[in-house]
Amino acid sequence: MATSTNINILGLSLTSPLIIAGPCSAETEEQVLSTAKQIASLKKASIFRAGIWKPRTRPGSFEGVGSAGLEWLKKVKAETGLLTAVEVANVKHVSEALKSGVDVLWIGARTTVNPFSMQEIADSLQGVNIPVMVKNPINADLDLWIGALERLQKAGIAHLAAVHRGFSSYGKSQYRNKPMWEIPIELKRRMPDIPMICDPSHICGKTELLLNVSQTAMDLDYQGLMIETHFNPASALSDAKQQVTPAELGQLLKEIVIRTSSTKDKKFLSTLEDLRDKIDEIDNNLITILANRMEMARAIGACKKQNGVTILQNSRWNEIVQGRAKQGMEKQLTSGFMIKLFEIIHQESIHHQKQIMQGENIQEKEK
Repeated sequence: MATSTNINILGLSLTSPLIIAGPCSAETEEQVLSTAKQIASLKKASIFRAGIWKPRTRPGSFEGVGSAGLEWLKKVKAETGLLTAVEVANVKHVSEALKSGVDVLWIGARTTVNPFSMQEIADSLQGVNIPVMVKNPINADLDLWIGALERLQKAGIAHLAAVHRGFSSYGKSQYRNKPMWEIPIELKRRMPDIPMICDPSHICGKTELLLNVSQTAMDLDYQGLMIETHFNPASALSDAKQQVTPAELGQLLKEIVIRTSSTKDKKFLSTLEDLRDKIDEIDNNLITILANRMEMARAIGACKKQNGVTILQNSRWNEIVQGRAKQGMEKQLTSGFMIKLFEIIHQESIHHQKQIMQGENIQEKEK
């Protein structure tokens, strides 16, 4: 990691990139203070995180120490100088965290998904000047994530950040929660003033994937990382497999390459502008080619209509998918990309053929 600089994020003057570290759960005073002191000694982190209230998927497992942990966080701040952050899931949590002097609140994925809970929390924060971080909802719903941020904005919370912690999905995956990078990228496009922080611990679910995901986040110009850190992960009462020791955190941060989001180097800017001009030219040609392809789809639709043939021809569609995926791989394009691309093209082609098949009705509706 390159030499740190100061930035204003969450309304605070903090080290860039922002590093938030601490255990999944506050378990004992010794665990919290020992972990915090070791993290502080790295001189890389600005905020110490710890879960106080930890409702689990099913009852019976460790669900946090509750309000008692807030006193431990006071000691962390007093003895290390680190700011403190806790997750709040209801109005009672918000009240107790504010009374205890917690510096930053975060909203977890299970709460973000519920507009009722978000509105209640937002209402409880009316007139309060405290930074709030909002994790993405468990399911891949960008509007829910944006809606949660907007509710807090309307309540007057001026200093917000979005936390990307991945999304639940069915099927096998190397990740605990698939990153689905396109969703936070779209949030950054729609809400460019909201800082984006990555939580690679919850995305990965295991420590060996942390570096790759953290590096990807930094390469995508995220403003920080939230990494679960425990003085003895093997003894952790929750999420043991995804937590690193403070020493491992230090090594991880050393290996991450931090790149600048811009530069004044004239040669670089000239080269970049030239390449972007070429991209624009290719895109213009691509749009023309796609328009021509849809014209062919309409001609096929007319032919099918004239001969009483159905729109969908599965054998032809399978031939296209397999053939185009193979062609793409020969051009260093992934099969997944090619399949997604031609699925979109296929759907648009079907739409155009439907217009031909039902032309009179659709024209009537358009009038």
